[in-house]
Amino acid sequence: MKLHRCNLTLVLAIALTGWATAADPTASSVTPDDALARLKAGNERFANSKISAGKPVAARRAETAKEQHPFAIVVACADSRSAPEIIFDQTIGDLFVIRTAGNLVDDYALGSIEYAVDHLGTRLIVVLGHERCGAVTAALAGGSAPGHINSFVRDIQPAVAASKGKDGDALANAIHENDAQVAAKIRKQAQLGEHASEVRIVEGYYNLDSGKVEWTAK
Repeated sequence: MKLHRCNLTLVLAIALTGWATAADPTASSVTPDDALARLKAGNERFANSKISAGKPVAARRAETAKEQHPFAIVVACADSRSAPEIIFDQTIGDLFVIRTAGNLVDDYALGSIEYAVDHLGTRLIVVLGHERCGAVTAALAGGSAPGHINSFVRDIQPAVAASKGKDGDALANAIHENDAQVAAKIRKQAQLGEHASEVRIVEGYYNLDSGKVEWTAK
């Protein structure tokens, strides 16, 4: 029994050491402003280029095989048309992406954000909604949905209520309000510790038709 406990303690110690040393928690990859500029430039390339430039797959894969230092965290919708690596013209190792329908965040997502900030040095968080979001459309329709789909319909309905009566398109307003509420939840609940003051959270709205991301000034 003593040997078993000793082995278990050793395994836990090794595991925790590996977590702590996966990356230097004190080093930020780039500043939030520089990270946002890189995203804007990448989206400009994507929106205005007929053919995507080739990615240095083999070289970049080798470069990132041992460690990662993504320059931005993107909380995006699971919609297959809104992949952040594509619309921001980035490659493997550049972005730390969290995707759920309606770009909602739960404990798993918050923990992922905390990890990227504390252990990977990422200092920019983007909450990325998109045009004609199906999850927000379902919430806007009201009522309930079958199975686990109802969980995101339920959680988006406060944004629908908050945006009701505003001028403009009801769906677009609800999407923007949902992004704002998700960003506010991250600000309130993510435990970023000593790095909190270094982190910037912004909201983006991806236009499916034009390929462009509109940014909400903060």
